[in-house]
Amino acid sequence: MTGTPTATALALADDALILSHRLGEWAGHAPELEEDVALANIALDLLGQARILYSLVGDEDKLAYLREERAFRNLQLVEQPNGDFAHSIARQLYFSTYQRLLYEELATGDGPFAGLAAKAVKEVDYHQDHAEQWTLRLGDGTAESHGRMQRACTALWRFTGEMFSPLDGSAGRDGSGAGEREGYGEGLDGVNRQELAERWLSSVTAVLERATLTVPDGPRAGAWTAGAGRQGLHTESFGRMLAEMQHLHRSHPGASW
Repeated sequence: MTGTPTATALALADDALILSHRLGEWAGHAPELEEDVALANIALDLLGQARILYSLVGDEDKLAYLREERAFRNLQLVEQPNGDFAHSIARQLYFSTYQRLLYEELATGDGPFAGLAAKAVKEVDYHQDHAEQWTLRLGDGTAESHGRMQRACTALWRFTGEMFSPLDGSAGRDGSGAGEREGYGEGLDGVNRQELAERWLSSVTAVLERATLTVPDGPRAGAWTAGAGRQGLHTESFGRMLAEMQHLHRSHPGASW
């Protein structure tokens, strides 16, 4: 598609692809059969989003399976290992809340991602609701489930600020280097990343408080962030995950099914 902002499309696609793979790792391991199906469906929704975004840039298989680690621009949040179930739910709550708010903004415009966003926001609304219901169930459940959910929310909080840094990785780790309406990502005209961060924080805070959980201390959305995934810098677990995800394609180049 002529005129598609490549850096932004890749960042959004990489987010969806990597989280899809992480959720797919739960197949056969979720706490109940219904969750196996639910997580698989969310993974497939994200994979569909990734495919559309990659197709705007080039060959989707090459982009997914033949790029090296430093070429991926996904958030460090989505690449975090599944951990226990509470850990995966906290990761999903943080990301799906951000993704829904972003896609709602894009769907109301006429930019290059408006069509995708209009369709995807309906899927992401379910993803967010699913994560919220489990957050409430675990947080306001037993002492054990409450403790696990609190630890998960706290452990992943430091990765959330990166969601509101420029999607092209052009700014520093503190998110500086551009005006609030400039530099968030080419093709995302009208998206104010500071306002997006504030709306995200308000939404997530409301869910955590309803779940009798404490909003973690430390970095707040839009401030300092531990992540540099937008710049191609990833955590240790990402390399292992990528090797597993790309193994079949790289082992049989040119194969058709």
